[in-house]
Amino acid sequence: MSGRAVTPEPGDGASKPCPSLPAGRGLDPLTARRRFITVSFLFWLPIGISIATGVLLFTDRGMGLAAIAGFFAVHSLTAAAMELPTGGLSDVIGRRTVLATAGLLNCTAFTLFGLAGAAWALTLGMALMGCARALSSGPAEAWYVDTVHAHAGPDADLRTGLARGGSAMSAALALGTLLGGGLPWLLGLGPAVGEWLTDATGGLVIPLSVPALLGALVEIVFVLYVLSALPEPPRPPATLRGVVGGVPAAIAAGLRLGARDALIRRVLLTACAAGAALAAVELLTPGRAAALMGTAESGAVLFASLACAGFLCSALGSQLAPFAARLTRSSERAVPAGSGVVALGLTLLGITAGSLSPYAVTGYGLVYLGLGVAAPNTKDLLHRRVDASGRATALSVQSLALQLVAAAAALTVGSLPPGPLPWLLAAGAVLAVALLWVRRATAGPQVPLPSARPVPARSTPER
Repeated sequence: MSGRAVTPEPGDGASKPCPSLPAGRGLDPLTARRRFITVSFLFWLPIGISIATGVLLFTDRGMGLAAIAGFFAVHSLTAAAMELPTGGLSDVIGRRTVLATAGLLNCTAFTLFGLAGAAWALTLGMALMGCARALSSGPAEAWYVDTVHAHAGPDADLRTGLARGGSAMSAALALGTLLGGGLPWLLGLGPAVGEWLTDATGGLVIPLSVPALLGALVEIVFVLYVLSALPEPPRPPATLRGVVGGVPAAIAAGLRLGARDALIRRVLLTACAAGAALAAVELLTPGRAAALMGTAESGAVLFASLACAGFLCSALGSQLAPFAARLTRSSERAVPAGSGVVALGLTLLGITAGSLSPYAVTGYGLVYLGLGVAAPNTKDLLHRRVDASGRATALSVQSLALQLVAAAAALTVGSLPPGPLPWLLAAGAVLAVALLWVRRATAGPQVPLPSARPVPARSTPER
């Protein structure tokens, strides 16, 4: 239900590195690619369905903006807390099991959102979604890479499949937001339908909760597909205690990484700025749309359209990222260019607060366009600066930075009075980080870090 659970962010496109195991040897790369694309689509579709009505459903259940901000913070903090402990879990118990568990947690969360109105139930749902986010941040991609490498060797082409998986994610989010936003509106066209639904369920199910329940059904399909379509060999014996025991070392290594390398420090701060921007946009826009349209159902349709356009802008920004790097002559210059676009978009949303003028719509699109441009270039810098021994740690710390700042920003935004101030504060934070990139970081050697995640023992020779 949280937008930060769905918006592509730095590190989402790269799986957490893990040992190369001969997964799915019987699958050829083309079949593995199709299944990876399908899994990506099915995982993100129910989350997209819930986006348009998420904040509006909480509001209809009697929750104020400060309480809703607290729900968002619970999601972000849970995802951040679970990021490192679950980082090596798929290495121990398998990609398929971890993905299926994430689907079951999301299914439970959507059911709670659709049927429960108590604050404790909604808080529990957001915490479950946070756990699912942490669990799902790499196993599907890792399964695809393992499968292709097992069949075609380590030099096989991966970029096409990974790019199409990203496109499937954006398509699922765009389609889901339109579907989830339109359902309550369609139910509201016939008053008898909405009233009958509410009366028949004793008020448990209302038109705004139908998308969440539909999302729960799609999650069941996702779990069944994962269990049947992603074959894996038996995992070598290992202990969960060994994985969890590496968490303190991972945190310490990540802190040392940011302390010793100025460029990596800027990458992490850029992730923080992205978290602040997303917190403002995704917390404030749904209520703004509902206030302008007059009803929650009509507001959900409007926000669904905006969210769909935002995801398309993010996809466009990602496609333009290499061009932006060539145009500015380096990824280090493309990152502040993208961040500047984000700051401009937030500023337009701030000065048009209370309205939905063409300037506000443009600002919304610019936020996602700028994030799309900046993210691939920060990934490029990160992977070029850090070698394989420290890459997992760097990605985890990057995700932690975004989630923690997003949680703090959501609480801050929710406590501020409505108007331009929350938008402009977020714009100022993004612009301040962009200015840190103006002075180009000097080139330096890769920063080797000790692997913070234990590697399971192998029963077969490494290929």
